[in-house]
Amino acid sequence: MTDMRAFDRTAATRFPAAVDAALREAGWQPGRWDIKQAEQWADALRAHVSPAGHRHSVFPAAVEAWAEFGGLHIAAAGQGRQIAPTPFHIDPLHGLHLARTLADLGRALGVEVSPLGQEPHTQALLAVDAEGRVYSLDHTGDWYLGSDIDHAIGTLLSGAQPARLSRA
Repeated sequence: MTDMRAFDRTAATRFPAAVDAALREAGWQPGRWDIKQAEQWADALRAHVSPAGHRHSVFPAAVEAWAEFGGLHIAAAGQGRQIAPTPFHIDPLHGLHLARTLADLGRALGVEVSPLGQEPHTQALLAVDAEGRVYSLDHTGDWYLGSDIDHAIGTLLSGAQPARLSRA
C-alpha cells in the first residue's frame, strides 16, 4: 500500500524541487502564516520616521510576504543558472533605516515600496512593492527579482540573472 503522506510530499508543489527543499530546510511549509509577527513588523515600520521625515509604506502584499516567509534564513546551494544562488533573510527591519531609499525607488516605479529582507553576503536590501513585485537594491544598482514573492525566491535560489532596473 502506498503511503499518501510520502506521495503528497513528493507531489508537485508551487516551487521547483530545489527551491521547495531550500524553503523547507529553512522552516517553511505550505500554510505557514505568522500574522502576529508580520503585524509587529508593520507597526515598527509605521512608527519609524527618518531624521528627514521619511516614513515607510506598509500594504497587504508586504504583510502577506512577511507572514508567510518572515524570519526565515534561506540558504542557497549548488550552482546557479547564470550567477551564484543567493541566500537571504526575510525580515523587513533590515530596511528600517532606508525609508528614503525605498521612497525614492517607489517614486521612480510609481508604486509604494516596503522592505522585505536582506541578502546577507552582499548586504543587498530586498523590497516588495504594493503589486507584490520584488526587488534587490545593492551598491551596483536596483534589480527586478520577480513578479511576486514566489518568482523572486526562485530567482534568488536558482541563480537566475535578475533584470537591472534602468532609468527611463
